[in-house]
Amino acid sequence: MMELYGYWRSSASFRVRLGLAFKQCDYTYHPVHLVKDGGEQHSEAYRKLNPSELVPTLIDGDVKLNQSLAILEYLDDCYPDNPLLPAEHVAKAQVRALAYDLACELQPVTNLRVLQYLTGTLKCSDEQKVEWIHHWVTKSFTAFEQRLADYAGDYCFGNSVTLADICLLPQVYNAVRFNVPLDDYPNLLRVHSNLIKLDAVQQALPENQPDAQ
Repeated sequence: MMELYGYWRSSASFRVRLGLAFKQCDYTYHPVHLVKDGGEQHSEAYRKLNPSELVPTLIDGDVKLNQSLAILEYLDDCYPDNPLLPAEHVAKAQVRALAYDLACELQPVTNLRVLQYLTGTLKCSDEQKVEWIHHWVTKSFTAFEQRLADYAGDYCFGNSVTLADICLLPQVYNAVRFNVPLDDYPNLLRVHSNLIKLDAVQQALPENQPDAQ
């Protein structure tokens, strides 16, 4: 059985949980608390597993992987039921572009270690931290909304769940958490409303994880 090391509120861990849920893959979950005692991801035991000191880490037999997008593409290659990427090469590239707009452009500048650096080393106030988050989410979602006008059906790309949807859900979760206004993104909200009804999404939601607080 696969093993997943993650944290309930980590966007990258959320992405992998979604992929596993849509693929209907069983796995054993190992919580890694990113805040308690300075962060369990910095422990010697976890550093041996993942020198980057980040979550998630997936173990599948002899395979050990970090980086959520790499894990998701591995799952799509090795467990092809319910594919996350289209077979046709242009459509596949378009879905990847949508996914990367969120996972590579937005999520990295709003993740925990960046926010900790802002408030810790740079001595930014909590208000400045929230302003930082609002700025980058608004900039990203404004562009993403325009892309959805071209590509979206029930979901981000047509009427099947893809890698783009898996990358959207954690970013909307974080936007809501930090009270980012979303009224200007009707396509995004419609897609999110369709996604949140799915059993696989409910299974993967942060608040439904055993380490949720």
